[in-house]
Amino acid sequence: MKWTSISAIYFLFFVASAFVLLPFGVKTHEEAGIEKVPGQADSAPHRFDLKRHLLKAALLGAILTAAYYVNYVNGWITAEDLDFYN
Repeated sequence: MKWTSISAIYFLFFVASAFVLLPFGVKTHEEAGIEKVPGQADSAPHRFDLKRHLLKAALLGAILTAAYYVNYVNGWITAEDLDFYN
């Protein structure tokens, strides 16, 4: 597999991980014990740390890319294994 393919797969896993990890580790103003701003949604986060969130997404993306690459090299799960209709 070429390094450009690996980097493209990593980018896809990174973006997917960033969206999947959004609701985890975030506290609302009510959970933090802080008063809300008038007109603020009840589900709005108290404080969103973008750097930490992107670091978590980068780490999860790297782990998923490594698992994908190892599976690609060793052929543990192939397309035929996922064909449930035949």
